[in-house]
Amino acid sequence: MTCEGCANAAKKVLSKFGDNVSEVNADIPRKRIVVTTNLSSDVILEALKKTGKECSLVT
Repeated sequence: MTCEGCANAAKKVLSKFGDNVSEVNADIPRKRIVVTTNLSSDVILEALKKTGKECSLVT
């Protein structure tokens, strides 16, 4: 994630999960998105990969 456009694309994809995703925070300088959700990390990662961006889980 290198720009606001990338962050917005990720937020748009994650918004499709509705109430299952309660918070999405983009940290562009660190190239991270923090997601608060009750879904599994696999579901979130698969959705984010659909944006065409590389992603991985950081715990």
